[in-house]
Amino acid sequence: MLHELHIESLGVIERLDLVLGAGLTALTGETGAGKTMLVEAISLLVGGRADSMMVRPGAVEARVEGRFVVGDEEYVVARVIPADGRSRAYVNGRLATVTNLAELGERTVDLHGQHAHQGLLSTAEQRDALDRWCGTDLAPLRAARARLTEIDAALAAFGGDTRARAREVDLLRYQVAELQAAAISGPDEDRELDDEHDVLAGAVEYRSLAEAALAALLDDGGATDAVGVAVRSVAGRGPFADAESRLRSIAAELSDVAADLRARAESIDENPQRLGEVRERMQFLRDLRRKYGDTLADVLAFQSETEARLVELESYDQRVAQLEAERVTAEADERSAAAAVAASRRAGAGDLASEVQRHLRQLAMPHVEVAVSVGDEDPADDVAFLLAANPGAPLLPLSRVASGGELARAMLALRLVLSEAPDTLVFDEVDAGIGGAAAVAVGSSLAELGDRHQVLVVTHLAQVAALADTHVVVSKRVIESGAGAVTIATASSVDGEARVDEVARMLSGDATATAARRHAAELLESRRKRAR
Repeated sequence: MLHELHIESLGVIERLDLVLGAGLTALTGETGAGKTMLVEAISLLVGGRADSMMVRPGAVEARVEGRFVVGDEEYVVARVIPADGRSRAYVNGRLATVTNLAELGERTVDLHGQHAHQGLLSTAEQRDALDRWCGTDLAPLRAARARLTEIDAALAAFGGDTRARAREVDLLRYQVAELQAAAISGPDEDRELDDEHDVLAGAVEYRSLAEAALAALLDDGGATDAVGVAVRSVAGRGPFADAESRLRSIAAELSDVAADLRARAESIDENPQRLGEVRERMQFLRDLRRKYGDTLADVLAFQSETEARLVELESYDQRVAQLEAERVTAEADERSAAAAVAASRRAGAGDLASEVQRHLRQLAMPHVEVAVSVGDEDPADDVAFLLAANPGAPLLPLSRVASGGELARAMLALRLVLSEAPDTLVFDEVDAGIGGAAAVAVGSSLAELGDRHQVLVVTHLAQVAALADTHVVVSKRVIESGAGAVTIATASSVDGEARVDEVARMLSGDATATAARRHAAELLESRRKRAR
């Protein structure tokens, strides 16, 4: 819902702030006061076309801001139109594209009348509206189409023609043979070989180091002798019992270390042949990694995938026959589901058209004819709402209805019939060319719609304005200055006597006329009775 609207330097509006609420809001005022400019401002916020001619003369740029609340989310949307240059858009203070505004607008606002942003004019929206009316179950059709797409993708994955598959099979066989012959022991084989290479390449040095360490431990005067002397020095001496125990542990540990060093040194042999084999294997594994993966784990994963793909291609004929049989079944399911969807749409199209037509005939279009056209080919996706406003006129798509007022009333009737719509509905020219009982019918219909949505209507009819929950009057005044006359438009909510004055002005052109004021009070009283 649109909660706040701020406008600067847009047309005759110098600066304007409006706080908007739920229900039906009537926007009234004399011709040229700037009512339609409010609608233009909302259109700009939902991606409408910007034109530098909209900028107030003498201003550098025009600016429109709106605060929308959708569910639990709040959006502050802004549109800036410079007098010279491209317009800019913002959502929550961050730069956005006009497309971003349009996407947000699809969920928040529908403009009906002379404006381009009309959700129910597209084929897709009209088809969705018919499906909602009919309660069409689209799930089986979507599932069948998804299954067909899955099968076609699987068939395409086998490759193009026979030659292409044969070339792929030859490559896969070579890769599988090479990887299987490599007999990689595991993802850590290269690291294990690196450790072995280090030992083999440094065998002489390692044995020399081990011998030096053994000498330091076991030779006369070495560590073992020194610890032995220390043990004997404190042995049996009460104050040094703890030290004696620890020294004996050290002596035992030195003995174990010496044994390990000797065993390890004896196991290190100079083996040039094995060293060459390790180096050759390491280079071989490096070559495999260069071709098939960054690590041996990647190479092994590639091997597994390649083997699976080769098995799949070698069983091509069998698998393709299976997929083609499944495709025949899926096509039959898709045809059946499409026929069911088409039947639902065709069965409900007439009822929807009749209901919309009934509402339109109450809205000062007594001779209107409405039809909902549904395509001949299942699932009948080609849906169009058709309208003939006058006797003898051909049924035409809504998008080709010439009169803004007729189109707005058609949209009003559709919204009354269809339960789903964006939170905010804006109607301009909905009451063009009507009066009397028809005006009351239009007002009542808008008020009914206002029970479910936020509805803004630009109106010249007192009967419509009187039924609104909120009444906003747009007025303009001319200010004389040294630079010449300046026209400024303002807007404000009215109630009480001020509202009676405005409704009286709409009735007779004179807010002070006694009869007009009495009639205005009666109209407003009828609204209060309806509210109760």
